[in-house]
Amino acid sequence: MPDTAAKQLRRILRVIPEIADGNAHSLAKVAKRAGVGKDVLLADLKSLVDRHGAPGGFVDGMQIYIGPETVEVTSNHFLRPMGLTLQELCALELGLAILRAERPPDETVVIESARDRLRKVIAKLPSEHGDFETRFAELAPTDGLPHLDELRKALRDHRKARITYRRAGATTTTTRVVRPYAIVPASGMWYAVAYCEDSEGLRVFRMDRVEGLTSLSDRYEIPATFSVRETLRESKALQVDTPTAGMKVRYSPKIARWIAEREGVDVDADGSVTIEHPLADAEWGVRHVLQYGPDAEVLEPGVVREEIMRRLTAV
Repeated sequence: MPDTAAKQLRRILRVIPEIADGNAHSLAKVAKRAGVGKDVLLADLKSLVDRHGAPGGFVDGMQIYIGPETVEVTSNHFLRPMGLTLQELCALELGLAILRAERPPDETVVIESARDRLRKVIAKLPSEHGDFETRFAELAPTDGLPHLDELRKALRDHRKARITYRRAGATTTTTRVVRPYAIVPASGMWYAVAYCEDSEGLRVFRMDRVEGLTSLSDRYEIPATFSVRETLRESKALQVDTPTAGMKVRYSPKIARWIAEREGVDVDADGSVTIEHPLADAEWGVRHVLQYGPDAEVLEPGVVREEIMRRLTAV
């Protein structure tokens, strides 16, 4: 099986903390502990220098000295005592809140238990800490979503629901029977991931476009193969129930390997990779591309390119 960037990153994160003490370590012994050959270890260490500032957890501020048979790493990043700051505790609590919102009700007991323990720890912190406002966050506003709670109940009981839905730009509504699989926040809005019996497929519905909802007596089972993470990977809650335009993005050779592995495609001959993303929300497309800076270029549609140019010009 070919080596991947993810495997390389796991090796680096396992090896560096063990040798980042400023002392010389045997390359052969370090490679043996990592379970790879010496040449692979050297390639891993070289990537920390060559890929400075690249995505995927690479850390700056490190000094690496490689001799004929030894390696010496100096870094302050791995000398910090084990512990979490208030901001890190709040980030974990928020992450658990998001995970809880993504999972079906029968999978949230353990998540909520861990979240409750975190809240208790945060509550015990001194009130004069000065960052009190960082202890709270909202996944997405629920105002103007009168059918959200009813659909949550249908999901909890695994009951089908009949919804009246207005597609984007439509002047009329349609009625359909759905089997809710998950209700999740994305791009500041709540979405329902559900199997639509009319379309005979998995669809994502924006809750602000649901104009009517009736819970039915018929029950259903969520397939064991269903995964919210896979369905909404890269915030693709934007694969909605209507055919939409796509967004074609070219990623530079600097980050192409990471993108290609994540999307399950091969890089192009020049080392770059071009991906076509489903796009129903131009705002998501703009945010997605801007996070990669100059290493991502929108090839189409023009509306996303123009919005990115407008924002960069404003900056």
